[in-house]
Amino acid sequence: MNRVPRGGATPGGGPSARRVGRRALLAGVLLVALLAGAACSDDPAPGPAPSATAPSAAPSAGAGGTPPAGEAVRNPFGAHWDFSRHDQFVPYLEKLTGSATYHELSWCDIEKTQGSPDFSAVDQIAERSRKLGITLHLKIRTGVCWATGGTAQFTRGQANKTESAMPRDLAAYQNFVRTLVQRYAPYGVREYAIENEVNAQQYWAGSPEDYRRLVTAAAEAIRSADPQAKVVDSGISSVAYGMGVADRLLRAGQPDQAVAAYQAYFQRRIGTRGRLIPPVNDPTALRAALDNAQNSRNLAYLAVTEKLLDDRVVDVRQLHFYEHFSGVPALLDYLRAETPAGVPVQAWEVGQFWKDGADDAAARGDEMVKVVSQLVAGGIREVLWLPLAYNPNNRAGAEVRYGLLDPDGTQRQAGAMMAALAAAARDATVEPVNAKGLTGVAFRRGAESTLVVWSTTGGMVSLPASAGVTGGPVGAESAARTGALPIGPSPVLLRAKGDPASVLAPIR
Repeated sequence: MNRVPRGGATPGGGPSARRVGRRALLAGVLLVALLAGAACSDDPAPGPAPSATAPSAAPSAGAGGTPPAGEAVRNPFGAHWDFSRHDQFVPYLEKLTGSATYHELSWCDIEKTQGSPDFSAVDQIAERSRKLGITLHLKIRTGVCWATGGTAQFTRGQANKTESAMPRDLAAYQNFVRTLVQRYAPYGVREYAIENEVNAQQYWAGSPEDYRRLVTAAAEAIRSADPQAKVVDSGISSVAYGMGVADRLLRAGQPDQAVAAYQAYFQRRIGTRGRLIPPVNDPTALRAALDNAQNSRNLAYLAVTEKLLDDRVVDVRQLHFYEHFSGVPALLDYLRAETPAGVPVQAWEVGQFWKDGADDAAARGDEMVKVVSQLVAGGIREVLWLPLAYNPNNRAGAEVRYGLLDPDGTQRQAGAMMAALAAAARDATVEPVNAKGLTGVAFRRGAESTLVVWSTTGGMVSLPASAGVTGGPVGAESAARTGALPIGPSPVLLRAKGDPASVLAPIR
């Protein structure tokens, strides 16, 4: 992504003036952030749903460093799944070949007894991913145990995962990381994220400075073990990214845009966490929301992450996003402005947090397509849906995060739509579509273009019948058109010879 210069900063030079301000902010908010109460996570409790027909703003062309013309992506559309249900998911996962996924592990789980690590479970995951033709990334956490000292304050899920703490011995930690990287390089693992959502206390017990030290040590170990490997940040939470979007616009002197972006981004979360995500109708209320302890912590960890990116300690920026599709354009603008030129952004966690959301398979699928299409059109080269299938035995007791599959592996409408996107994108070049009242993404393979588009106005756009053009709902069998094709708020997949502009040229 190419950072937008601000305050006289030169492109490709040092941090933007805005970034310098954020680093100054870090020092001021650090103490209060560390004294924050229970952290906000991206688990449940979104609020009322907006209209399913709300139009999406068009993605910004080139946001995220759109791949150069002629450069193909293998398959940007993947998923994260429960590896314990591997056999149920294989028939669907074979449709996502060429994509990526990740597995989260912890030092404390692998080496429960000091000096006796057990990698067997991760070995199986690595082998199964390789057999599927899906690239595996690893997320390395410490956990809390003999290696860190202390007692866990947060325990989550059936696996009893805990927060991570700073290792007692950084040299021992580096030895573990080196061993891990050397073990999985032969499986094709090349990307390693350090920790997960460190802005949340239930994931990270240390300070921002501790996190910086940990990533620096891990990066040194990773690169020494495999010079081809890439270091990835923890993936700041979806909520924290939304706060960063609003904060950036406020600091840029765009208070009205900041309020609008906050409202669009958090439309399903407003009021679901009391004062953490309150209603905001004016800049004063927005500033107050950003000043609470948890949101100050969110901004502090965004600042540390971006400093690590600036200093090239970290090679890849990891995005998490679980919000309404109308929040994507402002998020892409933020990423373009706050990510150093040449640093890729990968979305390892994308999904729908929507407690008690509408049980409408078509609307759910349409929204999934709009989110992932905008991200890929904006230059995000990996978009991993989470979860592939929800776990009916989860603590929330409901499907808070929407799956592409039923729990038994049966494909849902959203799953068919994702598979259609993967088929269209595999080994194709990618470019944004923003013309003729339509927005979306185009994939070009040889002389053929496949477009996934929808109307941005809420009305209908008519594509006149053209020779060789097939089209229809995403995930359904495309058919040759005998008449004009109406394109409304629901995404449509078009396939034809020629470039995207020529496919849409008949529209008047």
